[in-house]
Amino acid sequence: MIRTLTRYAALAAAFAAPCALAQQQDMDKVEIGTEKVADGIYMLTGFGGNIGVSVGADGVAIVDDQFAPLVPKIQAAIAKLSPTPVQFVINTHWHPDHTGGNEPFGAAGAVIVAHDNVYGRMSVEQVSGLSGRVTPASPRAALPVVTFPQAMRLRWNDEQIDVWHVDNAHTDGDAIVRFQKANVVHLGDLYFQSFYPFIDTSSGGSVDGLVRALDSVLPTLDANTRIIPGHGAVTGKAGLEEYRTMIVTIRDRIAKLIAEGKSQDEVLAAAPSREFDARWGAGFIKPNDFVARLYVDLKRKAAVAEALRNRLAAAGAPQP
Repeated sequence: MIRTLTRYAALAAAFAAPCALAQQQDMDKVEIGTEKVADGIYMLTGFGGNIGVSVGADGVAIVDDQFAPLVPKIQAAIAKLSPTPVQFVINTHWHPDHTGGNEPFGAAGAVIVAHDNVYGRMSVEQVSGLSGRVTPASPRAALPVVTFPQAMRLRWNDEQIDVWHVDNAHTDGDAIVRFQKANVVHLGDLYFQSFYPFIDTSSGGSVDGLVRALDSVLPTLDANTRIIPGHGAVTGKAGLEEYRTMIVTIRDRIAKLIAEGKSQDEVLAAAPSREFDARWGAGFIKPNDFVARLYVDLKRKAAVAEALRNRLAAAGAPQP
């Protein structure tokens, strides 16, 4: 029991890390990097989620916006690409390292766009079920003013910018953003390009939902598609396929061990992520943290399925 509590405490600390690091980070020392991804499309890096930028004759639209103290630096970087201010901000999900700049951008006149669930979560206090960390409700100026239940399209800078929702993946409000003409996709935190992903089950995320999201987008990509991840370097379809293979392999191994009745300690001892740890395990989420989080997610799924089977059996109904 003590080992389990200690592991959950460590895991909670790991998943609270991005917000905790934001509080500790000296934003004055952060530099904003600019990388051209395609004609008219750029990626900005700094501290927090990668920012996608569309520039052209109509003005500037961005995808995500990191933290509020960085907005003057972000604006200065964008000013080198376009003389016009940001007119649209599209949020890929609600987490503060992707929406922290909403308030100053909104106050400056940008229209903030996001899935309905992003508005819902930002409107009220959020409490992590894992770490207990409290994220206060966002001020009115930070909230999306255009929201959508499933999909929307923005015609901007001679681009067709398609934005669509994927269910219960990284969170319950994730959106994929595709610049059709440029053949560029921004995946937000559906894609951690260089380390094990954070799946926020407290916000409705799940490993199965994440895999479904990847499976829905991969067939739409080709060898020339450029992908902006939520964190990490710009990559292509092969990189995303490698990421999916890693997640599915580890997920399926853990699910098999759960079906065999293995405990969390036994699953960790089996090292289901062993051959992936060198490539993916150097980020803030360590291999045992990732395995433990998937175990909890999949164990809950198995328990729900078992309860359903028991109810159906008691009612004399056919088993699913």
